[in-house]
Amino acid sequence: MSTTGNALALAEDEVVTLVSELIRIDTTNTGDPATVVGERKAAEWVAEKLSEVGYETTYVESGAKGRGNVVARLQGADPSRGALLVHGHLDVVPADASEWSVHPFSGAVQDGYVWGRGAVDMKDMVGMTLALARHFKRENVVPPRDIVFAFLADEEAGGLYGAKWLVENRPELFEGVTEAISEVGGFSITLKDDVRAYLVETAEKGIRWLKLRVKGTAGHGSMIHRDNAVAKLAAAVTKLDQHQWPLIIRPSVREFLDGVTEITGLEFPDDDVEGSIGKLGALSRMIGATLRDTANPTMLSAGYKANVIPSTAEATVDCRILPGREEAFDRELAELLGPDVEREWVGLPPVETTFDGALVDAMTASIIAEDPGARVLPYMLSGGTDAKSFQTLGIRNFGFAPLKLPADLDFSGLFHGVDERVPVDALKFGVRVLDRFLRNS
Repeated sequence: MSTTGNALALAEDEVVTLVSELIRIDTTNTGDPATVVGERKAAEWVAEKLSEVGYETTYVESGAKGRGNVVARLQGADPSRGALLVHGHLDVVPADASEWSVHPFSGAVQDGYVWGRGAVDMKDMVGMTLALARHFKRENVVPPRDIVFAFLADEEAGGLYGAKWLVENRPELFEGVTEAISEVGGFSITLKDDVRAYLVETAEKGIRWLKLRVKGTAGHGSMIHRDNAVAKLAAAVTKLDQHQWPLIIRPSVREFLDGVTEITGLEFPDDDVEGSIGKLGALSRMIGATLRDTANPTMLSAGYKANVIPSTAEATVDCRILPGREEAFDRELAELLGPDVEREWVGLPPVETTFDGALVDAMTASIIAEDPGARVLPYMLSGGTDAKSFQTLGIRNFGFAPLKLPADLDFSGLFHGVDERVPVDALKFGVRVLDRFLRNS
């Protein structure tokens, strides 16, 4: 094996250790800044791993203490070309240890997997990125263009103290960046006779965390009331839950379905797209959620005593909106709820790009070099990532965190799920793919 090959093998071994160590740093993001833990520790750990191989790092805490972000740049051969951003978030959602087979912050390496909260969302990609950043510096690899590595806080709560804050307050850190890659893309699904398709995220639905508020007349619970805020809110939430938003097939979804048809022969006719999505098995949950807007009630709040009718009642609704549907969604929501239901929200916009160009060609080539016969298809993510913030800088975004997965692994079910884990072999595969990609992008 060549020296380069030996060095990359070291990076493949290192990625397992890096992911395990990073999982052991509890970076739980509850959404409440007062109870968030570990982001500073994780960011300082990343900065140390980069500094020890020669990177100059920028450590930035945003508007809240302890919300650490780390950015480093590797100079490329052609500084006149637009730079490539490779970004990942360090925070994770909460986990209840009593529900897990292993402790969610153990970083256990067993049964061919690295286990723990963040294993797929997204300390796997952070570990692969870090392993390659260190490998490139140790081996004096000069990529074709500048690569900006960013390790970010607060993605799980919208990036207000991470990507969103940085693009609004420190945009110079991303000077010259034209394209970016990050999470929830590049993973494989097995479609037919061991034929794998690797899904590259080219679009994602917008996020709107909506608060509904209804006012009524306060009073004693024993009296007759015709203006009960709780009852009015319950009716509004029920109406919203039962509403069916229009079916819309965006180009990324159509390209994905057409690709599956070409590979498998399965058909997804326009007059029964939703019914036929079930043919995709576990993946149908993710793809099915990209056919319509969604508005799912998640929290209710009203009252303070059993015998007191409150004057206000509130509900929180998690809305996910297709690209191009924001204005229409607002109009439909207003018509549905009427003027008596107050609405306020925070949100992040949809993301959408086309599945073409030199960067897509490089992704495809790097996958096929490691998995001959594989197919690479675009798809839309029903959730959201930090791409929503970076697109405001004019950056073209893709989800590309390559993993070759076992055919029977319910990968989408691991996100925010119990017993989250990533295959060791998939991490090593990802290092090899990203090495080819970054050297040729």
